[in-house]
Amino acid sequence: MLEKLPDAVGHALRNQRAGLDQVVFNQVGLGHGTASLKLGSLSFADHAPMPALYTADGDGISPPLDWSGVPPQAAALLLIVEDADAPTPHPLVHAIVVDLLPQDGALPEGALKGGGNDGAGYHAGRNSYLQAAWLPPDPPPGHGVHRYVFQLFALDADPGFSETPGREEVLEAVRSHAFASGCLVGTYTRPDGSISVDDAVPVANP
Repeated sequence: MLEKLPDAVGHALRNQRAGLDQVVFNQVGLGHGTASLKLGSLSFADHAPMPALYTADGDGISPPLDWSGVPPQAAALLLIVEDADAPTPHPLVHAIVVDLLPQDGALPEGALKGGGNDGAGYHAGRNSYLQAAWLPPDPPPGHGVHRYVFQLFALDADPGFSETPGREEVLEAVRSHAFASGCLVGTYTRPDGSISVDDAVPVANP
């Protein structure tokens, strides 16, 4: 949808961004002094561009993810994906998955509903478009680099999530039950001729 916006709109809004400090990972303070989960993807490296296949410019399917280092006492894992550079007061939620089994160790490509794909039956929460699905990255043209923050949390108990939990329910569960976390950042941009690469918002570590 946003690919149809005029480049001038993205250019005008390029300094309007939610910010990395607003993503769940940085709201709950688990980044330091707690157990660390290793979260990665076979399709892109940390802080590297995501292939268009997983975006609104491609098939729009969810990317593959893998994780390790889950403490044995973990009851379940929770994943939330947010766009830290959305031109909104809060990050745009692209996916929520709860009740992940720690021993699974991965989410395969296309595991979530979206892009014409029915998904693999995972317990998905609501994205910012109120859909229990993967919301493909769709940054405004000319807005610069967007950082999509994949955040994984290990929970010490099952909070009893609703059928389609939203961000606030997830945030409450993380604050109450998370004791380990991991983070992976994928980037995507739709450059336009009016912004040079040097003018694009730099990518920084969360």
